[in-house]
Amino acid sequence: MTFERGCKALIAATVTALTFGSSAYADGHKIMDSIHFLIPGGAGGGWDGTARGTGEALTGAGLVGTATYENMSGGGGGKAIGYLIENAESNEGTLMVNSTPIVIRSLTGVFPQSFRDLTLVAGTIGDYAAIVVGKDSAINNMGDLVAAYDADPAATAIGGGSVPGGMDHLVAAMAMEAAGRDALAVKYIPYDAGGNAMAALLSGEIAALSTGLSEAIDLANAGEVKIIGVTADERVPAAADAMTMKEQGIDMSFVNWRGFFGAPGLDADQVTAYQEAIAAMYDTPEWEAVRARNGWVNIHNSGEDFRTFLENQEQVLGDLMTKLGFL
Repeated sequence: MTFERGCKALIAATVTALTFGSSAYADGHKIMDSIHFLIPGGAGGGWDGTARGTGEALTGAGLVGTATYENMSGGGGGKAIGYLIENAESNEGTLMVNSTPIVIRSLTGVFPQSFRDLTLVAGTIGDYAAIVVGKDSAINNMGDLVAAYDADPAATAIGGGSVPGGMDHLVAAMAMEAAGRDALAVKYIPYDAGGNAMAALLSGEIAALSTGLSEAIDLANAGEVKIIGVTADERVPAAADAMTMKEQGIDMSFVNWRGFFGAPGLDADQVTAYQEAIAAMYDTPEWEAVRARNGWVNIHNSGEDFRTFLENQEQVLGDLMTKLGFL
């Protein structure tokens, strides 16, 4: 089963006031004084890492003067979305990070809003998914996980930092279905954000964790977890020892986009400045260092291209979730 959330073609091809600096160039000229990042989940998750990594690159390259960050968990990301919509006028200097879950959770009714209620700024990166186990687990690969599941499904819970039917659940279900098992029978335990899910894995609450590869790399390098399957078509250099699903006979691939949104009604000049800063960021060594460290792939699409991409995602995800019984 192959699923890359429509990204393959694209891969190929607070309240701080926003003020403008010089024109956009990829040579370190400051484009704006400040950005405030709104993060819909807790510390340690993929949204948190993407916002902070982007801010690190933008400020390190001199494209933005300062970056601040605000974590606002709740409602599967809906709390932050609602806050941004309800306080649009006072959040012109705020960028909210989001990803595939904004499509999934809108489809499933976790929150009433969708990407159409926000200003679309830019898709920025892709992050492969991974299945991870604790360092002392007897499970060393996907074959071991499937065998443990066959022996005792109830004791082989897979956790994730998203709600039931959300992205981490969907990845786990796709992997198990591609391994010839009943996707709907998988015992999935949700946690609020990837950091809490990882803590649950390390404490032994769950047998395995479905998460973004970037969230697992540092702990894997430190010897705290083992990455037993990656949803890339080929091995990712940042986690070169981790086998892909396909290497293990599980025919699936997946990449989760992440990007940025502004408050509804955001001034066109401000939107342009955000887009110019992000576009210029890709040509900087500061961004390459952040990207490589996290094992991300560059997926850049701004404005209406971003809208077209999201509308395609909505169709693809809706069809898949219906097939798997989540809709």
